[in-house]
Amino acid sequence: MNILVSSCLLGLNCRYCGNGCLSQAVQKLSSRHTIILVCPEQMGGLPTPRPPVELVNGRAVNKDGADCTGQFQKGAEEVLKLAKMFHCQYAILKCKSPSCGFGQIYDGTFSGKLTEGSGITAGLLHKNGITVFNENNADRLPE
Repeated sequence: MNILVSSCLLGLNCRYCGNGCLSQAVQKLSSRHTIILVCPEQMGGLPTPRPPVELVNGRAVNKDGADCTGQFQKGAEEVLKLAKMFHCQYAILKCKSPSCGFGQIYDGTFSGKLTEGSGITAGLLHKNGITVFNENNADRLPE
């Protein structure tokens, strides 16, 4: 089965801060499934490292106040193209991220507080029938 996976979860240094966050649980899945690595923020044209971004009133705004919504939307659309191209029914994305978070994301105040919601990519994938998991519940992925 082909599964979209946030590149950072397999240790690629693509997060806003310039590092990755290897998930052992996600890494184990790569022995049984074909992993399609994605970083929507990079695919949308943002550099690494980059200022942190949170969603504010539906817009992706970085800590310096710059609007990155266009890049976030472009990256989400590119990820969706890959999902369709590789017939992915599932995605495992980085939790809490303004791109990849699903169900809970940072609240837009850059204070570390969480709120209900989904990142731009996670929301688009979900809207298109792709089931979204994160590194904390990847073990629930159907075989």
